[in-house]
Amino acid sequence: MHDLVIRNALLLDGSKAPARHGDLAVVGDRIVEIGSDVSSGRQEIDAEGLALAPGIIDTHTHYDAQVTWDPALTPSPAHGVTTVVIGNCGFTIAPCRPRDRELTMRNLTHVEGMSLEVLRRGIRWEFESFPEYMELLARLGSVPNLAAFVGHSSVRTFVMGEDATRRAAKPEEIARMKRLVAEAMQSGAIGFATSTAPQHNGEGGVPMPSRLADAGELGALVGVLGEMGRGIFMLTKGPDSPVPYLETLAAATGRPVMIAALLHNPVLPEATFNDLAAIGAAQRRGHRLYGQISCCPLTNDFTMKSPYLFEGIAAWLPAMQAHGDDLKRVYADPGFRRRVTAELATPVAMRLFNNDWEKLDLLETARPENRRYEGRSVASLAEAAGKAPLDWLLDFALSEDLETVFTAVLLNTDEDAVGKMLRDPNASIALSDAGAHLSFFCDVGFGLHLLGHWVRERQALSLEEAVWQLSGRPAEIFGIQDRGRLAPGGAADLMLFDPATIGRGPRRRVHDLPGGAARLTTDPRGLHGVWVNGAQVADGKGAIETSARPGKLLREFAA
Repeated sequence: MHDLVIRNALLLDGSKAPARHGDLAVVGDRIVEIGSDVSSGRQEIDAEGLALAPGIIDTHTHYDAQVTWDPALTPSPAHGVTTVVIGNCGFTIAPCRPRDRELTMRNLTHVEGMSLEVLRRGIRWEFESFPEYMELLARLGSVPNLAAFVGHSSVRTFVMGEDATRRAAKPEEIARMKRLVAEAMQSGAIGFATSTAPQHNGEGGVPMPSRLADAGELGALVGVLGEMGRGIFMLTKGPDSPVPYLETLAAATGRPVMIAALLHNPVLPEATFNDLAAIGAAQRRGHRLYGQISCCPLTNDFTMKSPYLFEGIAAWLPAMQAHGDDLKRVYADPGFRRRVTAELATPVAMRLFNNDWEKLDLLETARPENRRYEGRSVASLAEAAGKAPLDWLLDFALSEDLETVFTAVLLNTDEDAVGKMLRDPNASIALSDAGAHLSFFCDVGFGLHLLGHWVRERQALSLEEAVWQLSGRPAEIFGIQDRGRLAPGGAADLMLFDPATIGRGPRRRVHDLPGGAARLTTDPRGLHGVWVNGAQVADGKGAIETSARPGKLLREFAA
């Protein structure tokens, strides 16, 4: 007798094949039978009117720290995610020497919007090397399956200490970094990740260590993947890492390259499509390049104490280096304002903010007498006050002791353009950033948004294509074996949902991080069940409270 039988479901197998109605049976952690008359099970679910698909594989998360205190990886499983890939952009916590722990946490606080107090309270520093970190993850277990990148910034810091953010590496240092990357790959890393993006800064506006690497260092470290014949290279690219250069790395190593983060910028509307076209040309030459895109508008809640969206502006550096009263003096300085305004006059594709003042709204005021301004754009408020938008923003924030909460929806706002991106054959849909920017935004439900908004409401993709993008396609690109498909013998990672209601709810704030710190979350809609390796982890009400940790630490990947 089977352990679980799901009957009368619309089966979406993760391959883009036409959906069909049928039953699916599970024994232990495996799918054992798919058909029209499957024999009985100890547990049976009548899925009439519902769709059954492989669980979502979320390939762009930042749960590296959270997993050490929250093996559930809240809230991903409740949103249909059965496998997560951590370590993206190279912002990892391993390897890490004890002397560099505080530096690592402070950098994560800045670049990934994480609370320093939460990190200090939560991280279990029971490791130093990457293999020791992997062993910790294996001991702790997790609810979803887990795969981990080895991260460039951590490797660089391990070898160079504080010099990692100051200078180029010496040949002997590069050699030591190569050994660390090789050691990580041997212990089961899925690949090597880095960032050259200008908005990726650590504490005080200092560039994250990977941004100091020259072409020789980057080529040597990616070359380790080629020498070992396995692993994927993941990079969040800046203007100094154009697609043709990344193609040379793919050509030299024979390894796939995942390029993030390709978001549509209305100021330079063709930039992302140009990158995707260049990726397509590389594919036709036999080089495996992919563009990682998002199906969600990039929404960012912030205060002027830490306005992440402005940090790609070089003239903003004095503000990143200041705190408290010093920060207020920077904001009040007419020279600072002039320099920022002058830089914003020239749009830059890789910059989050390009004078989009009409897309920046006042969300919540600190003073009750100012509540009449809530919900209005900075552009309209500045016009009404007869001020330049930057001046109004800084003056108002200073008047509220920098406690005002603003929100910005800056990129991926043109739905026609985003729909075109979603249909591009060179695009891979991901970029949830789950585990990071917890007080800024929450795109953990990106898969449900794709199925609801883009499939049902906008009809930009078929249901089969969308499920493939969330499961079969990432499994193939990242070499994740036996997952991402509904097939006999495959892992029983499953998602049962109602195509008529699937989606994500509005953002809301909860206080469940270590020490009671806040984060943004959303609630799933239309999701009826999630199974990881045959164990149910979520139902129609959300995550199931259980001590079970059915997820597997993935260490072996297809070449």
